Amino acid sequence: MARPLIGRTIRRLRMERGLTQQALAARLGISASYLNLIEHDQRTVTASLLIKLGEHLSVDLAALSGNRERQTEAGLREVLSDPLLGLDAVPEMEVASLAASAPNAARAMLALYRAWRVAKEDASGIALPTGRRILLPTEEARDFFHDHANHFPALEAIAERLGAELRASPAEMNHAIAERLRHTHGVTVAVGPLEGSLRRYDPALRRLDLSESLPRESRGFQMAFQLMLLEAREAVEAVVAPAEPSTPEAASIIRLGLLNYLAGALLMPYAAFLAAARELRHEVEAMAARFGVSFEQAAHRLSTLQRDGARGVPFFFLRVDPAGNVDKRFSAAGFPFARFGGSCPKWIVHRAFAHPGETQVQVAQLPDGATFLTFARAIAAPTTRWGEPAPMHVVAMGCDIARSDELAYADALDIPRAAVGIGLSCRLCDRTDCRSRAFPPLEHRLMLDPNEDSAAPWRFEKAKRL
Repeated sequence: MARPLIGRTIRRLRMERGLTQQALAARLGISASYLNLIEHDQRTVTASLLIKLGEHLSVDLAALSGNRERQTEAGLREVLSDPLLGLDAVPEMEVASLAASAPNAARAMLALYRAWRVAKEDASGIALPTGRRILLPTEEARDFFHDHANHFPALEAIAERLGAELRASPAEMNHAIAERLRHTHGVTVAVGPLEGSLRRYDPALRRLDLSESLPRESRGFQMAFQLMLLEAREAVEAVVAPAEPSTPEAASIIRLGLLNYLAGALLMPYAAFLAAARELRHEVEAMAARFGVSFEQAAHRLSTLQRDGARGVPFFFLRVDPAGNVDKRFSAAGFPFARFGGSCPKWIVHRAFAHPGETQVQVAQLPDGATFLTFARAIAAPTTRWGEPAPMHVVAMGCDIARSDELAYADALDIPRAAVGIGLSCRLCDRTDCRSRAFPPLEHRLMLDPNEDSAAPWRFEKAKRL
């Protein structure tokens, strides 16, 4: 398994705090030359030294994982491989050096590339029949949640305070929320036919209508959302405002995401949920049953357990539809999602669609050796009328393989033998023997021979890494 890039992380944190190698080495009680070797990943870091680094750099140990650098490097490799830029292959060491020595500049490059992609699509004529151009603010919202590690302490505090006032067990929570809506806000809740909608609130009538097609756990979540909309709007705006979203649409997506976050935090209180996760070894089905929520709600909540001093297992979270469109994505685990293209067809996410309602498990290994225990489940949403195809999504999660013994999903696996080689996307993957490849990689010369039809759909020369 690839060694975490902790040296680059230490270097970034040291420079952000304005410390020289000599100054930090003196605080740690080691030589500057030894610290220099650590920062270049030529020396390992002992447990005692790791604790000292956390203390003197004023960060939680999880911040030293290298996840941030890993995600930035993956984005840079994808950007610099775009053939429209007309660049020669950029050596891996240059990409790593840029991400490590100039992380702010690297993230600026990613932001510029994303803006260029949007502008290019807009200039290419993507427009509604009315002539109004389509702008996609979803990436901005995803970056917002990623930059906050999908964890918001101020919102957690609000949910905990409200939960303490409700004093309800999971079995009683839906009733307690409905009573809070009625007594505190004069809002009545009605369940019945609701044409074309799953939830509808009428501010004038103070009435919340929920579709009778919603299962119990979804009704509870919708009521929790409405309660947070009424009681926590100012707190949400205080989180949104500093981000200065570039468009009203992006601000709205972020705002709705934060209200959903609050609803989940109310239904699944942080301390109780973390304790249950450890007790049940992160078996999402069992956790969903304990808290009276859906599989997706419990999985999403697992991805938010990043409180300083009480962190859960760092998970990535992904939700994708049958066409491969990703509408939710968080990566506390450092999984380097491809930001501008499709994912690997060998990944468990795609196979899960063939087994709806069953949790599929896979040990996924990236080309650089990084390995993750991943699990995925296909879920159908309720329909609003007869004949309408049920919306289908796959919810996928995963963590670094080093934490696999904390997950029930690893129990039946022979971890060393179970690894499946995947890539970020076909365009970026160097694997020469992949029979599932849809496209050749961007950086390699094709080897086309009319006298031979190989098992793999594309043959190519491996590029030389400098």
